[in-house]
Amino acid sequence: MAFLASPDSSGNENNDHKGHDDWSQLRLPIFTGSLGEQVYHGTEPTKRDELIKQWLAVMRLPATLTTMHRIIALALLVSPLSADDLADSIKVLRQVGPEALGNDAASEAWKLVSKAQPNQLVDLIRALDGANPLAENWLRAAVSAVDERVAAQGETPAVALADYIKNREHGAGSRTLAYELLASRAPAEAEKLTDFFADDPSASLRRYPVSKLMSEGDKLAATDKAAAIVAYKKALDSARDEDQIKPLAKKLRDLGEQVDLPKHFGFLMDWKLIAPFSNADGAGHDKVYPPEEKIDFDASYDGKGKQAKWSAFTSKDDYGKVDFNKPFGMEKEVTGYAVADFYSPEDRNAEIRLGCKNAWKVWLNGKLLFARDEYHRGAQLDQYKLPCALKKGKNVILVKCSQNHQTEEWTVEWEFQLRVCDSTGTAIPSQK
Repeated sequence: MAFLASPDSSGNENNDHKGHDDWSQLRLPIFTGSLGEQVYHGTEPTKRDELIKQWLAVMRLPATLTTMHRIIALALLVSPLSADDLADSIKVLRQVGPEALGNDAASEAWKLVSKAQPNQLVDLIRALDGANPLAENWLRAAVSAVDERVAAQGETPAVALADYIKNREHGAGSRTLAYELLASRAPAEAEKLTDFFADDPSASLRRYPVSKLMSEGDKLAATDKAAAIVAYKKALDSARDEDQIKPLAKKLRDLGEQVDLPKHFGFLMDWKLIAPFSNADGAGHDKVYPPEEKIDFDASYDGKGKQAKWSAFTSKDDYGKVDFNKPFGMEKEVTGYAVADFYSPEDRNAEIRLGCKNAWKVWLNGKLLFARDEYHRGAQLDQYKLPCALKKGKNVILVKCSQNHQTEEWTVEWEFQLRVCDSTGTAIPSQK
């Protein structure tokens, strides 16, 4: 390390001083006290110098100018980061943008932020709320660095982390990160919060009580079927992720229980479909056919090779798949429409979530929410999340689903699935 030699009274270097011949021994008594903070935060010079002289007297070192400069340098090096400096540095990190925008300033700010103290860790985590993805990467790296350092010192702020996690006004990402830190450093404290997450707005935090209940059910299944069912049902009520919902449904069904997955997810099952309209060369996907202008279930139209007529369709699939091939046959280069009514007891924000491997468009009450003109790129649950505003009473959802010219076996699907839920993935039921 630097500053291993101590100066003698004339200012020259001397390793034979009768006090401390290794400056590293000064770190603990000086820099865990008030000197570092007072030097760092700009204590009036005369008072600062007097404080340094007092320390030097205790350490039996001469109060030379060189010695004092070195003490000040070390104090600045290891002093805690002030609240103002932390806030300023966080602001710089949050301004990072695409194409390396702000990276140089962020590199310097990160060095300061990584000096944050245990009581500042939560402030750093809070900065993740609303940060853009690039800034979030910088902030997460800083959180990790500070966490490792404070954990090594045995100073994890468990109480502050727990309080932050319990405040549901904070973002899901920052609360989840705080919980992960708490679980790794103070698992007993983290365990106390598990049941608190059962109805949490964060789907990622709900996973913890769901996993716990699932394990409890597994242990009970062989000896107490009724108790196992209670545990599994409670877990299913809280679960929002498919990788937990699917095995829970199987466990309950294996025990003889009925599980209504469409209701749990909020899939719309009853539709009116009309097809086939031409989508030759993909042109039909953007062509405005009559159902986009007016919904008339008594009307029929010239379609591709046949009359396009409305047909009632009820999905029997656990995941609400609406398959155009079933009523209309295995068509190619065609497009079709699906209409469903959704009744809301109030005006409210919601999400329409769609899974579809075909080209598609979705309208709500005549307003186009979003569209994709891609084919056979795979489909999955909640593939597309469309924020929307439901009005009180009847809402009309219109879906356009287009099939292209490809004839490979893996391109035969002409289908979609659609559910209505809130931002956490909790189903919103239609209530007429």
